[in-house]
Amino acid sequence: MTKPAPAAKKADSMSATWSPTSLADAEAAVLRVYGQSGAIRRLSSERDETFLFTRADGTEFILKIANPAEDPAALEFQDGALLHLARAAPSVPVPRLVLTTDGAPSHTLSTADGPRIMRLLTFLGGELQYRTPATEAQSRNVGRALAELGRGLEDYDGRPPAGKLMWDISHTLDLAAVVDHVAPERRAQAEAVLAEFERALPIISGLRRRQIIHNDFNPHNILLDPAAPTTVVGIIDFGDMVHAPLINDLAVALSYHLATENWAARVGAFLEGFLSARALEPAEVELLPLLTRSRLAMSIIIAEWRSARFPENRDYIMRNHATAWCGLQNISDLTPAGLKQLVPNLSEG
Repeated sequence: MTKPAPAAKKADSMSATWSPTSLADAEAAVLRVYGQSGAIRRLSSERDETFLFTRADGTEFILKIANPAEDPAALEFQDGALLHLARAAPSVPVPRLVLTTDGAPSHTLSTADGPRIMRLLTFLGGELQYRTPATEAQSRNVGRALAELGRGLEDYDGRPPAGKLMWDISHTLDLAAVVDHVAPERRAQAEAVLAEFERALPIISGLRRRQIIHNDFNPHNILLDPAAPTTVVGIIDFGDMVHAPLINDLAVALSYHLATENWAARVGAFLEGFLSARALEPAEVELLPLLTRSRLAMSIIIAEWRSARFPENRDYIMRNHATAWCGLQNISDLTPAGLKQLVPNLSEG
């Protein structure tokens, strides 16, 4: 197997530093740019500054101020997706961009650290999925929500900035360059997935349906109604979107349903929900077990590689490692035929 260099984003926005924006300056910026007054409260965020802005009338919004290393083209791409969804799929529950007083979707602030892009979005209330009880009914509704989101993005003609995203399943083989960082007791299985992916490349390359996909449909990015935690009320974080095979989005989502004893029932329910809104093609069904294993192997390889590079952040980097490894064990020998047993109508449509 060839070992190309691992993919990485051009701008290292994950490790960039900046001077924090004071709450007073953030409030003043919202008033100046959006013509709205209110109170600001800082929220935790990994790669930008995020605030809860409560307008004078009590309406809540999310204010984001990007770090100076963020690629403006990447934010423009994300903005385009949200604007497209507002027009093409208004029933899909995603944040809406609030336009500036000049009618623009964002505004560039001049700061001591350089230009920083500011955006104001509507606030989506709800409970993050990972904090709610996992049930088959929930998985079914979350699966349908993914299908509806994908249908909404189907005709979005925006394209991500040049370069590769490390978390894009299409570039799984790039991680062969760093698989040696995986502990010996896990390395053979990770390498086996890479080899399986390489053998399937001709089929993967021939997949017909490709579009912009969310690419990070995980329980930290899905909001549920607290009073009815099977009902999806929000989908957030469009920062990992890529143009890729449609089936990759489903593989990413399924990878987060596999670390429990009842994983087969949850996967079956998720797929039933997805199929209720969008059918799969036979080639996509055949590749789904492999692509899901690939995403889990990516999680393991990237976590162990990055924790070796940044030991001070090991706890955060490895936070999903154990569940990814458990999930990979559970579906290590899952075949397309086995998947069809879980959902008999998987390839109908």
